[in-house]
Amino acid sequence: MSKYILSIDQGTTSSRSLLVDKNGNVVKVAQKEFEQIFPQSGWVEHDPNEILSSQLDTISEVLDEVSAEDIIAIGITNQRETTVVWDKNNGKPVYNAIVWQDRRTAQICEQMKNDGLASYIKENTGLVIDAYFSGTKLKWILDNVDGARDKAANGDLLFGTVDSWLIWNLTKGKSHKTDHTNASRTLLYNIKDLVWDNKMCSYFDIPLSMLPQVQDSSSDFGTAIINDVKIPIFGVAGDQQSALFGQACFSVGEAKNTYGTGCFMLMNTGDKMYVSNNGLLTTIAIGSNGKPVYALEGSVFIAGAAVQWLRDGIKIIADSAETEQMAFSVEDNDVVVVPAFAGLGAPYWDMYARGAIFGLTRDTSQNQIAKATLQSLAFQTKDVLDAMVKDANITLKTLKVDGGASKNNFLMQFQSDILDTTVERPTNVETTAMGAAYLAGMMAGIWTSETIENNRKVDRLFTSKFEEPKRTSLYANWQKAVKRSMGWLKE
Repeated sequence: MSKYILSIDQGTTSSRSLLVDKNGNVVKVAQKEFEQIFPQSGWVEHDPNEILSSQLDTISEVLDEVSAEDIIAIGITNQRETTVVWDKNNGKPVYNAIVWQDRRTAQICEQMKNDGLASYIKENTGLVIDAYFSGTKLKWILDNVDGARDKAANGDLLFGTVDSWLIWNLTKGKSHKTDHTNASRTLLYNIKDLVWDNKMCSYFDIPLSMLPQVQDSSSDFGTAIINDVKIPIFGVAGDQQSALFGQACFSVGEAKNTYGTGCFMLMNTGDKMYVSNNGLLTTIAIGSNGKPVYALEGSVFIAGAAVQWLRDGIKIIADSAETEQMAFSVEDNDVVVVPAFAGLGAPYWDMYARGAIFGLTRDTSQNQIAKATLQSLAFQTKDVLDAMVKDANITLKTLKVDGGASKNNFLMQFQSDILDTTVERPTNVETTAMGAAYLAGMMAGIWTSETIENNRKVDRLFTSKFEEPKRTSLYANWQKAVKRSMGWLKE
């Protein structure tokens, strides 16, 4: 009898696979990093074939000791907005995947603003005009790859976010699908009517034949063939929505923050679609039974990637875990790091901002820079949470956290300090992958929302230790530093 759910977690810097048993326990994990490609300043690409091969390698690794026949179903969660275009006749990508962090389409975005599309986009797609989303990336590929427009017009090209690329390959080209959460991040999907938006597709000159079929996050996405065994793909969600589900944020007003490559806070707003007045996104939290559950989202582009920069860029650490003790070793810190390496996301939405370090003196140490980098993640989260409170008029009592950097005790304590809010870290911080597993398991009939809530265990609660004057002073310094980093590339 089949025993496991296979959760595929395809992220920005690595591909992962997890085996989850029927009790919701992760019994095996495999992970493989892949190349980050930077052809020009502000451009970020991945090789779609390397994404696929790295994912297949991790699947093979977790199936070393169990048979594919032991898998009940597959759940997929993925980096969102990253754009892949491939030839449906031979399965070959026409260009590298353009990653969500990529800024090359800033000029297309400026033209969209000049054409007066901002209000329509906000009210119908829930998004803002920014190079972050998939639509402008897709237009760029069609405009800049030889013959792509003609092939698309002839119906020979397919578009997908990474989930669709994986589904198409796992099903041997038989299924071209996505779910509501991923579709809602493209600039092309109407989140009120739950259809591809004709006006936006027409504006970008994107044939509807390129676009995947959209369906509920917990539904049948096709049959994968793994080791000659047929396994249904029963769950799909973009990584941040998957984490919201994995954290069991099923009630209106519950929120989670994921500290990954970027930092993403989502608040469940139920069936109410708030159009943000404070720089947030309206997104589909989950699609279920043909009805959307909405969320407000704040997207911070650079979070864990800033710590990765300390390791790989300026090489002041050998391992990310070192930053915790480095930060605890520093008493006061006037250094402020603004990690706007890919511009600033919510609530600023400045494509022209760039990273900066303020407050440097001759005696500034590596420890101070490491501490300020960790603090920047918490400051950016406060930016987003303050905007959410203004939009939804909901005061957050507890912030559920997950992602790799949530293991850092200094960061979690400072996050609580600067928010004056309890921070709740679960025992299992693999909530993104668990969300996909749960979606698949619910479709397979082995879990309910109640069992998911019961499976969730708390590791630690962090409560604020700051007095208000200190909190106010530190945050004011952060805001001053952000203002000075904005518009750096703009003439």
